[in-house]
Amino acid sequence: MSTILSSSHASAPFFKRPLLTAMMTAFVAISVAGCSSPESNDSEPADAQTENQTAANVANNDAVSAEIIAVDTVKGNVDLAINPSPLVVYDMSLMQDLAALDIAIDGMPGELPLDNLRSKTQPEPKDVGTLFEPDLEALNAMQPQAILIGSRMAEKYDALSIIAPTLDMTIDTAKIYESSKQRLHDLGALFGKSDQAAKLQGDIDSLIDETKVLTKDKGKGLVVMVNGNKMSAYGDKSRYGFIHTVLDIPMADNQIADARHGQPVSFEYLQKTNPDWLFIIDRSAAIGEDGAGAKAVLDNPLVAQTTAWSKDQVVYLSPDSYLAFGGYYQWIQDLTTIKTAFAGAK
Repeated sequence: MSTILSSSHASAPFFKRPLLTAMMTAFVAISVAGCSSPESNDSEPADAQTENQTAANVANNDAVSAEIIAVDTVKGNVDLAINPSPLVVYDMSLMQDLAALDIAIDGMPGELPLDNLRSKTQPEPKDVGTLFEPDLEALNAMQPQAILIGSRMAEKYDALSIIAPTLDMTIDTAKIYESSKQRLHDLGALFGKSDQAAKLQGDIDSLIDETKVLTKDKGKGLVVMVNGNKMSAYGDKSRYGFIHTVLDIPMADNQIADARHGQPVSFEYLQKTNPDWLFIIDRSAAIGEDGAGAKAVLDNPLVAQTTAWSKDQVVYLSPDSYLAFGGYYQWIQDLTTIKTAFAGAK
């Protein structure tokens, strides 16, 4: 019988059933079989090589188990063995969670811009394409047991599913806290690290509580992405909506359109809206593009008239907030930045 994990898009309550009993049963069965077999010392060399390779692939995971669980993903239930290996990942927020859990990733896109996307103890992963385009030849050669993806790779789901069980674990941006919490929980269960996942979530929750004490009654905020000379504002249902929905910072404009790339705005809009706090995402800097940075673009006479600019209440969010929103390290970095800014408010 398989165990079902609820993914971030489902409305079912968090998965509560402990996995330890089922896992230990599988481990004991494997151990007894290995010890009781009279031919165990006469294995073929090829068998030993296979066992060594399997051990190397999961060096940073808890153990290998025959226990099967059903993960409820965006695309429905996917049956998967605990601790799938080799493991391929095409989403940076997933990579952050797995790195924080110290879970080895065998294949991932190369030359990614963030430095917190893999466990410090894992071997060098193989390059399996980009965040938008998989290298199908490399995947076929690797024969992964699982492929984890997010929104940027979602349209390639069918092609990837032919190669290996594929889990679309895209975060629901309208409920980013609940969704990312559920996903971290599910990853902990899938890789036999539920206790560690709970500890990591505790880190996030503690920072949220500490930050909310400081943001209470400190004014309204506006989230703005600067992309070259263009600007967009984001509301409470966006990937940055946690500033309003989790930290309880009121929106300076309650009429912001709900759009994937935000609502285009101007310097005049910023002056008229007059937020007490500006939360800035510098997209160009996040993806390594040349050109004027967000600080230079916002250094404008109209912006200077806002309360946020005049009181030096402009908070620059991390590149992770654009590239790995909902990932463990994104939460820690941006919550720490916001907490520090509000602690120093005059």
